[in-house]
Amino acid sequence: MTAFARQERDTPWGVFTWELRSVNHRYLEISPRLPEDLRGLEGAVRDRLNAALGRGKVECLLRYRPAADGSGELVLNRPLIEALEAAMRELEQALPVSAAISPLDLLRWPGVVEAASLDMEQVSAAALTGLAAAVEELVETRRREGDKLKTLIEQRCDGIAAAVEQARGRLPEVTARLREKLHARLAEVRAELDPARVEQEIVLLSQRLDVEEEMDRLTAHIVEVRRVLEQPEPVGRRLDFLMQELNREANTLGSKSADVETTRIAVELKVLIEQMREQVQNIE
Repeated sequence: MTAFARQERDTPWGVFTWELRSVNHRYLEISPRLPEDLRGLEGAVRDRLNAALGRGKVECLLRYRPAADGSGELVLNRPLIEALEAAMRELEQALPVSAAISPLDLLRWPGVVEAASLDMEQVSAAALTGLAAAVEELVETRRREGDKLKTLIEQRCDGIAAAVEQARGRLPEVTARLREKLHARLAEVRAELDPARVEQEIVLLSQRLDVEEEMDRLTAHIVEVRRVLEQPEPVGRRLDFLMQELNREANTLGSKSADVETTRIAVELKVLIEQMREQVQNIE
């Protein structure tokens, strides 16, 4: 979800510069920063971003530099000109000898010439055109980053799947060593025990330490992660949940392990899952 987009549009109404910044966030949080004259666009800006994005903290900045002369037209303040003409006639009557005032002098009078007022509807439309291009650029940037993250997560999935198979392959050896260790301890106490009861105790102990179910669930979660990564809709929250489930199974595998190598594998799994979890925070 980390991305940046910038679009600048030079229009008859002025220059519009949009800058969009997106960073990680659990939900979609939009922070528009608009010029005072264009504050009315905030609703439209939020609607555009809500329609295009699902998650992320998005800062949206618009810089607006109006054209030097607005639309290029000048408007005469006729009421002021008429008032000035009336004042000049009155002055001529009061002062028979007075200098004539030229039209150029009138134009220099403050307020006689005004710039044509901007059509804010057209200004807003021009601004939103630039926003649409900026949003498109932001979405494309996020998509490219998402493709890279997908590759990284798939690599971690491969690592987890390989570690699970390695732990699964150790189960027969772990069970055999557990049997040998129990027989050795019984031999030390030189007790005459019922062989059937010994086998029953071995079975019960093996069941308490059995991690086959945890490994099956780890494998199933990895399959689901791969499936979710191929979905076209936003998948970040679903991946968040799967990371929690993967971590839970890895913790259980480590706590039930009766083998140093299996414990090492459980630690490796947790490292891989944590790496995936950090990457998932960047996915919409």
